[in-house]
Amino acid sequence: MTASPQLVSGVDFVGIPTHDLPAAVEFYGTTLGLPMSVHRPERHFAEFETGNLTLNLMDAERMGLRHEPLRNALALHVGDVGEARSTLEARGVSFHGEIFDTGVCHMAFFEDPDGNALMLHHRYAPRVKDG
Repeated sequence: MTASPQLVSGVDFVGIPTHDLPAAVEFYGTTLGLPMSVHRPERHFAEFETGNLTLNLMDAERMGLRHEPLRNALALHVGDVGEARSTLEARGVSFHGEIFDTGVCHMAFFEDPDGNALMLHHRYAPRVKDG
């Protein structure tokens, strides 16, 4: 097998569908506290920055796409899952179950107002690479 040059060098953004852009902007901006970098309601989208990945909130149907909520949780990095969960609960966010400890990380699962799956995530053990 011959090595070919790497074509993909990163992920620029992830699309998150919404039926209600103003409610999504409020949730991601105020509830989660993420900084908004773009807000184009006339173009049916807004973007929020997480530090390493842009979240593109879009009214998919108004852009000619199907509205398919995220079912596999998007992992949002936090310094302390318990502390972040308490903060979000005080802001009205409901979580599914207790904080989950995998043995290498903590996770807490919830959804945005459109039913997109999200989680708070913190890896507390060093990553071990295979091979």
